[in-house]
Amino acid sequence: MGIVNLTYDSYFAKSRCATPDQALALADRHIAEGASILDIGAVSTRPGADPVSGEEEWRRLAPALEFLRKEFPETRISVDTTRASVVEKTYDLIGDFIVNDISAGEDDRLMLQTAGRLGLTYIAMHKRGNPQTMQQLTDYGDVVSDVRLYFEQFASKAAENGIRDWIIDPGFGFAKTIEQNYALLRSLSSFRDIDGGRRLLVGVSRKSMIYRALGISPEEALPATQAVHFKALENGADILRVHDVAEAVRTLSLYRLMA
Repeated sequence: MGIVNLTYDSYFAKSRCATPDQALALADRHIAEGASILDIGAVSTRPGADPVSGEEEWRRLAPALEFLRKEFPETRISVDTTRASVVEKTYDLIGDFIVNDISAGEDDRLMLQTAGRLGLTYIAMHKRGNPQTMQQLTDYGDVVSDVRLYFEQFASKAAENGIRDWIIDPGFGFAKTIEQNYALLRSLSSFRDIDGGRRLLVGVSRKSMIYRALGISPEEALPATQAVHFKALENGADILRVHDVAEAVRTLSLYRLMA
């Protein structure tokens, strides 16, 4: 899953696209390098990020989505949003897509029923709070058990709202300390049996759990990111959400040779 950020403040500067043309160029590169999904987001969710209105989110998204669907009609698109209204508008504009919701329906009470009614694949992520508060909300009894319970409870919500195809994202970097992130990574396989078996998405690309642990910048974190990607694949990850598609594809190729 190749990341395309329609933002000015995402933590990795090279993922930012200020215009539809820039988004198209980045998407084209991702696909050429082997991405099977394009993940489009218009709101930065990094710790401390400023909120963005629904109107501004859609103003950024709509032209890029129209361009991308036209240019890459066979490529799956996921949209990184917490708003049911954006899901409705996206469906009207481009048809079927994947909802990538970092709030697992908690930020908009209409989200789950909207995704279910439209028959969309849904990525549910674990977090607490919002970008302004989440790094103060890291008090868990046991982070692996608590996150697992969260998704076991989400399974019931998904069923109640008619969401049949949903994907687990443990939420690396969202209301977790560095140590808690790595505890989740070590125990990733323990999530595989939830709700009869759900796909696992891992989004660790160039994140602070890597660069702060090593005392480097996001720009320097590519090699270390691939080490974490390899471990995630060993522990059962099905989808890698990445800034650097070519390198992730190579990591996957080597993993398959060693598996």
